Amino acid sequence: MQSKRLGWILLAPTLVILFFFGVLPFIYVVYVSFHQWNPFAVNPEMVFNGADNFRQIVFDPAFLNSIGVTVMFVFFAVLSELILGYVLAQAFMRDFPGKAIFRTIHTLPLIMAPIIVGSVWKLMTTPSIGIIPKFLDEWFGITMNIGTSAPAAFATVVIMDIWHWTPLVTLTLIAALVSLPPDPFEQAQIDGANKRQIFWHITLPMIAPAVVATVFIRLMDALRTVDEVWMLTGGGPGSATRFVGVHIFKEVFPKTNYGYGSTISVIVLYLTIVVCWLLYVTMLAPRSKKD
Repeated sequence: MQSKRLGWILLAPTLVILFFFGVLPFIYVVYVSFHQWNPFAVNPEMVFNGADNFRQIVFDPAFLNSIGVTVMFVFFAVLSELILGYVLAQAFMRDFPGKAIFRTIHTLPLIMAPIIVGSVWKLMTTPSIGIIPKFLDEWFGITMNIGTSAPAAFATVVIMDIWHWTPLVTLTLIAALVSLPPDPFEQAQIDGANKRQIFWHITLPMIAPAVVATVFIRLMDALRTVDEVWMLTGGGPGSATRFVGVHIFKEVFPKTNYGYGSTISVIVLYLTIVVCWLLYVTMLAPRSKKD
């Protein structure tokens, strides 16, 4: 009994912080989502409008387009990071010259703030001064301008996200691979299994919890991406990179439509929870039942 009380005492500061900086803001956002509110208007009072904001979302082409663009971005970015992260994790499991230096350089993007990442990529992709457009033009004869080309802007944002967050995936998968017991792999090699069979039937099932946890983290981060994209493209050209996070930012700040912006935030949170739950049900739940 005394140990339980000590545990709650030690947890109390964390629970208090989570309540004030997590639970209360969420409740407030849900409350605001049922109101029409512009705090900078002549009459800044909240006006209760029921489910009108939620009804407006269904018929908002800008929001629906942002959902589509975000889904494409999350698919290409997270999938690429997962594949590249696994390849790099396997490479780091082996010894090669300069491994320590390369591993340090590889993790450097993680210490950079998202707004700094967006600023750096903005400089690198500006046609007049950027190294990337100059390289593509001189070596391949390709003209790159993310300010006018929607495909170029979208591809650049995806590549920027891959560059920024692949090291996180690599580190989590390295931790998972290091913890694997050697016995199943030795037995599989004795039985004559090839590398592909070992990967699909031994490695992947054993690191599945780490993979799903990594996907959860990257999925939630990718769905709320704002800083890098805002610094790099501002959501343009047109709506090519107007992700959900950027759409919420534009609704809340330039338009000062706090009620509708809060509604979109609640919907995005709900969609994130649903997607993560589906991943858990399809990948981790069957495994836990077998165990």
